Amino acid sequence: MKKLQKHVLIIAIGMLLTGLLAGYLIFGNTNSQDEHIHNLTEVNGVWTCSMHPQIKQNEPGSCPICGMDLIPLENDLGSMDPLSISMSPTAMQLANVQTAIVGNSGGNKSVKLSGKVQADERLNYTQTSHIPGRIEELKVNFTGEYISKGQVIASIYSPELTTAQNELLQAAKMKESQPALFQAAKNKLKNWKVTEAQIEEILNNNTVLRNFPIRANVSGYVTEKLANLGDHLTQGQAIYEVADLSRVWVLFDIYETDLSWIQVGNEIEYSIQSFPGETFTGKISYIDPLIDPASRVAKARVEVSNPKGRFKPEMFVSGLIKSTVNPNSSALSVPKSAVLWTGKRSVVYVKNTSENGISFKLREVTLGPALGDNYLIESGLENGEEIAINGTFSIDAAAQLAGKPSMMSPEGGPAMTGHNHGAMQENTNSTSSSTFDISSEAKKSLKPVYDNYLKLKDALTKDDLEAAKTTSKAMMEALKKVNMALFTGEAHNLWMTYDGNLKKALQSANSSNTIEELRKSFQILSTEMVKMTEQFHGYSGTLYVQHCPMADSNQGADWLSLEKSIVNPYFGKSMLSCGEITKTLN
Repeated sequence: MKKLQKHVLIIAIGMLLTGLLAGYLIFGNTNSQDEHIHNLTEVNGVWTCSMHPQIKQNEPGSCPICGMDLIPLENDLGSMDPLSISMSPTAMQLANVQTAIVGNSGGNKSVKLSGKVQADERLNYTQTSHIPGRIEELKVNFTGEYISKGQVIASIYSPELTTAQNELLQAAKMKESQPALFQAAKNKLKNWKVTEAQIEEILNNNTVLRNFPIRANVSGYVTEKLANLGDHLTQGQAIYEVADLSRVWVLFDIYETDLSWIQVGNEIEYSIQSFPGETFTGKISYIDPLIDPASRVAKARVEVSNPKGRFKPEMFVSGLIKSTVNPNSSALSVPKSAVLWTGKRSVVYVKNTSENGISFKLREVTLGPALGDNYLIESGLENGEEIAINGTFSIDAAAQLAGKPSMMSPEGGPAMTGHNHGAMQENTNSTSSSTFDISSEAKKSLKPVYDNYLKLKDALTKDDLEAAKTTSKAMMEALKKVNMALFTGEAHNLWMTYDGNLKKALQSANSSNTIEELRKSFQILSTEMVKMTEQFHGYSGTLYVQHCPMADSNQGADWLSLEKSIVNPYFGKSMLSCGEITKTLN
């Protein structure tokens, strides 16, 4: 019995020691973490959102944009460039900020061109009748027929020519006594292109030719038939249009944006749909000096020898030309996604990494010609510098909110978030509750955004993933077409924030593989749309803010609707009627 009690006591002491050790590991580490956070807060006194670094508060809480828990600001920003905007690696990842090193491209570009085969204009001819009269016979009766030089192509009865032949025969009888008269009669026939051989035939046979033959002046293909049997022709009237296709032109369309890349003498590689697998090369011999006002293109000409007639007019041609702006220069290029363009200025964000962390600073650049998906940089950047190539709108929105130099405010402006105790939260709240009267033009520009949002909501209520993704892409395109210049003053800064957040949510929606993933993106999208509608009154009509308390793991989520009836986009057919109207926005 005593031995059993001894065993129980040993087991109890062992369990007690194990519990004490586990408690130390768990609660000791927690206290250490709490102490670390407390120390950071004592030093900096600022809490921020890892996803939205422009949000800064003097106390812990939730991010007013995404709802994430705020974290203490760990970077010591005292020595950081006051014109730069800082971002933590976590914030960069969540905002999908990507960077790249600026390098030399050499200014090389491959330009794709399309065009057609056309007849050489210099080898087009008009076959006329040099004799006035009536067509008695046509030897060539359809377009596309080949004729050879000297070939009889028609026979004409001419009263004037018949009279002239009779005069020749009468003058021949008095040739010895009146040679001048005889020569004048012959010259009269020669004026109608009657040959010496034909004149001798008339004299030898002592017979008038009733139907006089018309012979082809050139060889080629008949491209247009201009006269018919029995037509009465005047001298010089056209019978056929003839094209010599032994040489042809390949005419390529050059758009205005590509003109700087193409010059006379450039070699071009091209293919023709009629000859699959074959590739041809040639040199550009001529470029139109004028732009076609309808198509907005200029024509580039390549001359091609065509002895076998393989190249036929109107064949479609695809060409590729590799060109360079200046072969002796080392041109810098950046992706188009890196450049923010206001219409007057082009800017990029240059990355700087130091002991204080990562920051981005606005830099104005001068753009050169477009280079496919890139722009050439004339000035403003140096080889080897690192710039943001994705997520630039998120960086710019953060800079605007922090009062740093930004795309629309190059000199900076009053910060929408402060660093003094209490000022941050108050300013954020006042901004989110402010309303702005935007112009009717701005509302008209926003209408396609609302229309596509409402279509997206309807697709989610039907559990239609493909239709929802298609509509989210359409909403992204509509958002890109919104004219930012229509938003002025503080409304402009606020619009830039909404624009960046909406685009980010739509990018996430477009990459969704399941309807559940897309609904999460739609929740963020709806949050921004509701706030934007409340502040801008951007929709010319009545919208209902509807709320589902069970969405987002029972946290609740809102959406906008045109109808009072509840049709839930977060659960679709499984729970269509779950929700209630919380606001009416007129």
